[in-house]
Amino acid sequence: MPPLIPSPERVAHAAANTFDMVFKGGVADLRRTPARIIDEAPKRTIFEYLPTEDRRRHLPVLLVPPLAAPTICFDLRRGCSMAEHLLGLGHPTYLLEYGSIAFSDRDLGLEHWVQDLIPTAIEKVSAHCGGQPVQVVGWCLGGIMALLALAARGDLPVNSIAMVASPFDFEQLRLFAPIRGLSNITNGFFGTAVYRALGGAPAPIVKRAFQLSTLDKYLTRPVAVAANLHDREFLAQVEAVDHFIDNMHAYPGRTMGQLYHTFFRVNDLADGQLELGDHAIDVADVRVPVLAVAGNADTLAPRAAVHHVGRLLTGAPEVQLKTGPGGHLGVLTGRRAVGTTWRWIDEFFARHEAPSAQTRSAA
Repeated sequence: MPPLIPSPERVAHAAANTFDMVFKGGVADLRRTPARIIDEAPKRTIFEYLPTEDRRRHLPVLLVPPLAAPTICFDLRRGCSMAEHLLGLGHPTYLLEYGSIAFSDRDLGLEHWVQDLIPTAIEKVSAHCGGQPVQVVGWCLGGIMALLALAARGDLPVNSIAMVASPFDFEQLRLFAPIRGLSNITNGFFGTAVYRALGGAPAPIVKRAFQLSTLDKYLTRPVAVAANLHDREFLAQVEAVDHFIDNMHAYPGRTMGQLYHTFFRVNDLADGQLELGDHAIDVADVRVPVLAVAGNADTLAPRAAVHHVGRLLTGAPEVQLKTGPGGHLGVLTGRRAVGTTWRWIDEFFARHEAPSAQTRSAA
């Protein structure tokens, strides 16, 4: 509990931070980590982050975001950037970006991302690194799609994969229980009518949905900011998260329909098997080590939903399940992620760069 009478030092810090927020536009350093494009095609741009010095000591890492979320999730702000962190460890680090989604993209389905776009990105990164195998980090739907891509394509040059806040049992998503109930009553008509009329889920709706998932924090934000005016790191994180939310993208219509009917209504992903187009995919076919990290305060992807994947990966040589502090975004790039989620990913990747690590475990 903060003291009733703040110290002069605390008052001085609060005054300086308030001045910067009001007159200098904020306290967060939102400059992006420098990167260059190595490959570009419709709905697929691959960036290579540029290290400040040549420190390539480890296998390359490809960062796979979910649809609709801005790719700054992996590069939130200076001092709290997974991309910056991986570069510092000596990983050639790459980012897959889908670009903005328009009404004209409404016919793009999950198979576009799972069977074409993500596998191609993995192959491009491997080729760019002289044929080295790639280590993959996927957040939320990005992790789900990347794992499905590996299940569908066992020949992909992937060494291991880490998924953060990627749910596989959608019945555990209590936040969406009312929507599921209404959907079942109307036999799916309610949601179908909405996304078909709009051609998907427009960016403003995606933004509001993300805010509602953390409604308690959103409503108490002004009080929290006022109580922490002296804490520059806290204020910088709040500012960076607001910037992230303000840059949400849309979901394409067909993909939104598949997520709505196949994942939310039927929970078809819970058994690890999925029909995409004329292809049957089973995550039991994944043959690389897998790390799944859940957030202890994540309402969008609760721990039980995320860790459910451990039951499905019967063919993986190792499955490691972890729970870190934070909500849906916080577990990926919150202020405590560097000592939890990032450290677990670092250790996981480092261990599996050695070909002798072939034991299956769960933690």
